[in-house]
Amino acid sequence: MPEDSLKRLNRRLLNFARERDWERFHSPKNLAMALAGECGELLEHFQWLTEAQSASLAPEKKQEVAYEMADILIYLVRLSERLELDLLVAAETKISINEKRYPAHKVYGDARRATEYEA
Repeated sequence: MPEDSLKRLNRRLLNFARERDWERFHSPKNLAMALAGECGELLEHFQWLTEAQSASLAPEKKQEVAYEMADILIYLVRLSERLELDLLVAAETKISINEKRYPAHKVYGDARRATEYEA
């Protein structure tokens, strides 16, 4: 069976960190903090834009956003490796939970949180 993309990325990131003796700095706490920082950097690109502007970024801005998203993915993959979590399994499980929590026939077109509407 071929290796999935996240496992391949994880192996490359692990090798990158080990080759630089950085793995010792990659505690779950530090990775979570770095992840939050990168999320903030992503948000900066959209701050003050209208909905329309945020949906039609100039190519150079779109590339900058892509790099911020890549940083987020990198830290998320490293964090999952350090905590021995399978991100794909977690995502599939969470989608299943959300399908039950937000049944389409009850929430169609409604953006409120589950706690804000009558179940």
